[in-house]
Amino acid sequence: MTETPTATKEKPAHRSGLAAATREFVLIVVGALIVSSILRAFVGQMFIIPSESMQNTLLVGDRVVVEKLTDVERGDVVVFEDPGGWLGQEESGQKRGSVGRFFEVVGLLPDSSHGHLIKRLIGMPGDKVACCDAKGRLMVNGKPLDETSYLYPGDAPSAMDFQVTVPAGHVFVMGDHRSESGDSRVHLSDTGPNGGSPGDAAFVPLDKVTGRAILVVWPANRFDKLEIPDTFKDVPAAAAPPPDKPSISLTPPPK
Repeated sequence: MTETPTATKEKPAHRSGLAAATREFVLIVVGALIVSSILRAFVGQMFIIPSESMQNTLLVGDRVVVEKLTDVERGDVVVFEDPGGWLGQEESGQKRGSVGRFFEVVGLLPDSSHGHLIKRLIGMPGDKVACCDAKGRLMVNGKPLDETSYLYPGDAPSAMDFQVTVPAGHVFVMGDHRSESGDSRVHLSDTGPNGGSPGDAAFVPLDKVTGRAILVVWPANRFDKLEIPDTFKDVPAAAAPPPDKPSISLTPPPK
């Protein structure tokens, strides 16, 4: 007696195709997240402007692209981590929940700026920054700045007098809306987060600088490049190597 071979059941073709398509989709999504995370960590990311301190260059709610590949220069608009005690509630940004934070980390949502600030870089290591000259202008290495292209209308370059030399490994920053900016000037009498001498907290460590803002990308009607104002091109180099400790005087420079 001959037995009839048992037929082998085959998987429906559509199920096999669906599984393959699902696996491919998952791999694409995972790969995209990995690439996005790498780009965010090493190339650039987007930030939301949380305060009025950079008006009218940047408005509250603007989305800016920050690139991390090139070194920062005088005149750049820079994003940096709080050096210690700078942030008030109005500038700290709204921290997202765990899901929102995940999408921030992988670069699919702009950073909510929690724990970060954005200002204009005025002084590099070794620079002498002073305000103000006989015409009320901010000076860097003795060169007066023409700040009319970015300073908030009606604001003075500074309501307080000062003369500083920026220490090694640090920068001096100021907001474009000077009367609403808690910047380096405001902290010239503060000690750093780990103690130290008065004024240590006024200068931002370069290793806390995230990068330079290069584009306003949202809202669409605000799309614009952020470039270094021409006035910074005429600033001479620092006359001497940067000191280890800052030099600070809350008096006006000689007129």
